[in-house]
Amino acid sequence: MIPRYTHPEMGRLWSDQHRYETWLRVETAAAEAMAAAGIIPAEAARDIRERGAFDIARIEEIEQVTQHDVIAFTTAVAEHVGPSARWLHFGMTSSDVIDTAQALQMREACDLVLADLAGLSDAIRDRALEHRRTPMIGRTHGVHAEPMTFGLKLALWYAEIGRDIDRVRRAREVVSVGKLSGAVGTFAHLPPSVEGDVCRRLGLAPAPVASQVIQRDRHAELLSALAITAASLEKFALEIRGLQKTEIGEVEEPFAKGQKGSSAMPHKRNPIGCEQIVGLARLLRGNAHAGMENIALWHERDISHSSVERIILPDSFIALDHMLRRFTRIVTGMVVYPARMRENLDRSRGVVFSGSVLLELAAKGVSREQAYEWVQRNAMRSFAEQRDFKGLLLADPDVAKVLDPAAIERAFDLGEQFRHVDQIFDRVFQDAPVRV
Repeated sequence: MIPRYTHPEMGRLWSDQHRYETWLRVETAAAEAMAAAGIIPAEAARDIRERGAFDIARIEEIEQVTQHDVIAFTTAVAEHVGPSARWLHFGMTSSDVIDTAQALQMREACDLVLADLAGLSDAIRDRALEHRRTPMIGRTHGVHAEPMTFGLKLALWYAEIGRDIDRVRRAREVVSVGKLSGAVGTFAHLPPSVEGDVCRRLGLAPAPVASQVIQRDRHAELLSALAITAASLEKFALEIRGLQKTEIGEVEEPFAKGQKGSSAMPHKRNPIGCEQIVGLARLLRGNAHAGMENIALWHERDISHSSVERIILPDSFIALDHMLRRFTRIVTGMVVYPARMRENLDRSRGVVFSGSVLLELAAKGVSREQAYEWVQRNAMRSFAEQRDFKGLLLADPDVAKVLDPAAIERAFDLGEQFRHVDQIFDRVFQDAPVRV
């Protein structure tokens, strides 16, 4: 089943119809290359191009007898081509067709994923610029750390998506190779020049060397790139889920009019989209592991990888396409609550500025150990007595003899905390102007 947010084109790329269309593209390109080399008659290549066709039901009918998909395919196509079909698949083995065609499918699918990533990147950039100076508390170990801005959190996402784009582009290049080197890679029946011509016609690079198959470290690299991209989305979605907790309430994924959150509790607005993304990321990691297992085959080839790839390649691309498109909608419609962010920032009564106070004291000549002791004891009192941290510092004689009120006030200034935010944004969004 193709998920609801998947682009119809991604599902089409992995359909039986498109798979056989791509096989026919390879067979046709091979016939034309062989005709150009004088290996087969030119009229045979013409007949294969003009008459080559198939019917899926007929292929499946033949396969019931042959128990071999490529033989079933070539037999079905031959019924349309006629006498010239004796030159169809000439000098080739099944993997010459399957692996070269699969490279075309993977390349097309990568292009769709890259388009999805570009759309998500734009959506994140827009929200990051919108919230460049929206203050919130940063958390480490799930505990209040120091102030930051929501825009910085999103800028980090944007930079990571950029690396995902680079990984998918590199993997696209790695898998964009074809081969027509025969049953054990020796070119026993066709010269390497024919392979080069076929790959040129298809826009692929010829594999420098192959066994019967294109080596599966290439496919494993692609599946790893897809899985890492999915893990990035999982990370972002998990953050939204965390910030949507009732006790935090800083961000919500969009909740449509008429949407229901629970069959039993009408008040529920659950982050189901983000939860789905987290779950699907696990699937892509599992598929990447299966891709690693496909690298090791017996001698020049067995088919233990084949049945696996029929599942993990389409499933990984279709799932990631769905995840990217859905998360783009989530980012675009994400509800942000700046007032709640500020409320949570203030909830710890100012102790999150303890690091700045520590540095102010050290700059005035107090040893770090002594300064740490003074600041920590006031922070602990703030926690225990639920008192304002700044007030405790102002009343502490040790601190007050070193820092005047203006210095203490400066340590609590969000403007000072965020003074380098614009510089960070300039580094991250080099092609996007920072809006004031």
